[in-house]
Amino acid sequence: MSTTALTRPLVTSLIEDAVKAPSMHNAQPWRFVHPTGSGVIELHGDPLRRMPQEDPDHRALHLGCGAALFGLRVAAAHRGRHAVVRLLPRPEDPWHFADVELHGPDDTDGGLTALHAALPRRHTSRFPFTEERIPSELIDGLRAAALLEGCRLVVPGAWHTDTVLGIVHESERLEAADEAVRAEIAAWTRTGTSGEGSATEGIPSYAFGPRQYDVTSPIRDFDSPRHVPERATARFEKEPQIALLSTAEDTPRQWLTAGQGLQRVLLQATLDGLSTSLMSQPLEWPELRSVARDPESATGFVHMVIRLGYGPKGRSTPRRPVSEVLTFD
Repeated sequence: MSTTALTRPLVTSLIEDAVKAPSMHNAQPWRFVHPTGSGVIELHGDPLRRMPQEDPDHRALHLGCGAALFGLRVAAAHRGRHAVVRLLPRPEDPWHFADVELHGPDDTDGGLTALHAALPRRHTSRFPFTEERIPSELIDGLRAAALLEGCRLVVPGAWHTDTVLGIVHESERLEAADEAVRAEIAAWTRTGTSGEGSATEGIPSYAFGPRQYDVTSPIRDFDSPRHVPERATARFEKEPQIALLSTAEDTPRQWLTAGQGLQRVLLQATLDGLSTSLMSQPLEWPELRSVARDPESATGFVHMVIRLGYGPKGRSTPRRPVSEVLTFD
């Protein structure tokens, strides 16, 4: 299988798909570089978009970039290309996350190709879900999707779910008491009342969802100071359905793996007709993160709490134009 040079229009279209990935506070912490005349696309993390208070180790930044990397793989498969990925190809440069060699034509990976339709449809939903339980066969499919990327997806039992929801509430209290964390979150939210903030990044007020009347679901409230006037209040599901995404180790390489697994699970859930939202809040506090682990497993590091269910899909959050994240070198 040979590597062939890529055209600018093709590379641009691939990155347009890749950047539909989720990232912490929609910071979009990725940069892509295409060495002209090659069949390679480089993925770099953007240190200017790191969050020193909430993500001092850059774990969440790696997850977001890993999700974009998986989107790039899906986009390549959709266009008949096979992506060969090398993670962390230059140890001397920790912000050079991956090299993606595109070979083709190749349409053998139908699993990736099928996920392409979900890329523009996948959105985080901070709205109430119904109490309808997700069929076990769909849960099994999501577990299989995680395994394909070297990750584990755990659906906790009742006791473990209560524990996770408990540390979600504890993380909310810790966040409310930390002025530096609150300021960092505020820098990435746009209430629409001050006219501040970029229109291509961060969390806009329309994506906040309603306030919870009785706090039962693991939803981060980006409007805790209540800057959005007349924001609705709603009852959320009393028994939220959550899943925990984890890897065996806790290293930058595994964080990139977890990001790819996360995006694969989210895209599969979208195809299955499920709505999803992400909760990293309790994982941002070292004293709480270990509590999220599966009590039946002595190993494994949880990287994301995923809320699943049936409900509104939500609107897409903005994305920076490709011209801001892609360089032709």
